[in-house]
Amino acid sequence: MRFGIVVFPGSNCDRDCHYVTQGVLKEPTTFIWHKETRLPEIDALIIPGGFSYGDYLRAGAIARFSPIMKAVVDFAARGGHVLGICNGFQILVEAGLLPGALRRNRSLKFICKTVHVRVENNQTPFTSLYQPGQILTLPIAHAEGNYFIDDAGLARLRERNQIIFRYTSADGVDSEAANPNGSIDQIAGLSNEAGNVLGMMPHPERVSDPLLGGEDGIKLFQSLQRALPSPVGGTTGRK
Repeated sequence: MRFGIVVFPGSNCDRDCHYVTQGVLKEPTTFIWHKETRLPEIDALIIPGGFSYGDYLRAGAIARFSPIMKAVVDFAARGGHVLGICNGFQILVEAGLLPGALRRNRSLKFICKTVHVRVENNQTPFTSLYQPGQILTLPIAHAEGNYFIDDAGLARLRERNQIIFRYTSADGVDSEAANPNGSIDQIAGLSNEAGNVLGMMPHPERVSDPLLGGEDGIKLFQSLQRALPSPVGGTTGRK
């Protein structure tokens, strides 16, 4: 399969993702500058973490207007698989590919630490190699990770199993103490209704190799690798 990674001014996790997809998974990976208007032949797209446009105005609010974003939205609409990590999650929300909003952390402080998340739905192309209820240890580093959605939207997310990861304690207990940023319903990651777009605040790419101190993130990328084993996507995306 072939990965693409979109690079915005201020992206700083693009190389980390490239290390995982091409270095660890041995899959061809292409960087895509944000001023491009077309995607190359790819099967999955990653919107990496960082501080696109310095997070001025609101995280992801400027990046959503980059020329490449129309192609990203079209790719997702045709069934292409899109993964947004941290700032990438914020950009996907701002672009309307995922519902809700990401607000300043409850503490109003930037948080950089290791957290625990529970796999709530392993019936997705991104999580199929995890066990349901599995507790993962993943790093976070953000100032605007406080996910919010109104009551009707939250009910819809629950009903359609779109909540993929929730913050929890190391032993899987739900508590506000385990919720680092105040996200509603302790949501750490969610998908769109079709299941081909995933956004998450924790960084799986930073724990995808023993050299990095952990491997809890690698199965997310391997799940995609298993779901999209052959190069049949390209600019038209997958159905």
